[in-house]
Amino acid sequence: MKIAHTFAALAMAGTIAAGCTTTEKTTTAGALIGGGATAIAGGNTGEIAAGALVGGAAGYLVGRLSDGQCRYRYPDGRTYTAACP
Repeated sequence: MKIAHTFAALAMAGTIAAGCTTTEKTTTAGALIGGGATAIAGGNTGEIAAGALVGGAAGYLVGRLSDGQCRYRYPDGRTYTAACP
C-alpha cells in the first residue's frame, strides 16, 4: 500500500510542478526524493517530514544555483557554455 501512495504522491507532484519555474521544480523533486527515501528506509512520520525538508532545501539550492547554462565539450577537449536544451 505504501508504494501505491508513493506513486500517487509522485503523480500529484508532477501535475503541480508542470507550470513551475526550475527552482520550484528542483525544490519539489528534492522534497519528494528526501521524503521518499526516508519512507523507504522505514522512517516514522517525523523522520519522513525531516527528510522532505532537507531534500527540499537541497533542491532549492540546486535550482537557485542553476542559471540555465550547460557546459559542453568538443571532441578535442575544449569546453564551451550554451543554453541548456
